[in-house]
Amino acid sequence: MIITIVGTGSMARGIATRALAGGHTVRLVGRSAEQAAALADELRRAAPGGDDDVHQSDAIAVEDADLVVLAVPYPAGREVAADYGTALTGSVVVDICNPVDFSTFDSLAVPAGTSAAEEIAAEAAPGAPVVKAFNTTFAATLLSGQVAGQPLDVLIAGDDEDAKRAVAELAASGGLRPLDVGPLRRARELEAFQFLHMAAQERLGLNWSSAVKILP
Repeated sequence: MIITIVGTGSMARGIATRALAGGHTVRLVGRSAEQAAALADELRRAAPGGDDDVHQSDAIAVEDADLVVLAVPYPAGREVAADYGTALTGSVVVDICNPVDFSTFDSLAVPAGTSAAEEIAAEAAPGAPVVKAFNTTFAATLLSGQVAGQPLDVLIAGDDEDAKRAVAELAASGGLRPLDVGPLRRARELEAFQFLHMAAQERLGLNWSSAVKILP
């Protein structure tokens, strides 16, 4: 698949690493062309045979992408979806953000009864289904794809079954375990749960190296 990642931060690096491990083509789009080019160079060096699979690109890279991953903080994903408009039609939009109020680190920044993913879905063009995924994984753990010898779980929520299957394929091909947790409204619980996971890092001494794992 062609995976366009909007963003050049640590989550973009982690998801791109998993996508390349799965044999996909990665395109990177960032506000800074220099940062996107630098990340593309870093990924090429880290991924054997990745020279032809990772590219720094511009906004037009979303037009024929299978998945467009919004690796940007809240509420930038909402703005990106609105700005790209119909260019996203035919692509699956993947929202990975956690709408934490970082000024207090004591609450979510979305109103009760909704989620960042649902806000993005309201802005996305028809034919561009939104899927919530990867928000419960920390960036550093995505580089290896596992914690304590266990593959990362990727919890997936969305209203379009084909779109969720495409995101599950990305996760599974990169060595992760995709789990479909239901419709897009489940993003409310996913975002709240990851906020708890984030808030517990210092108290539990986890240093952002932990993972959410569902065991049968």
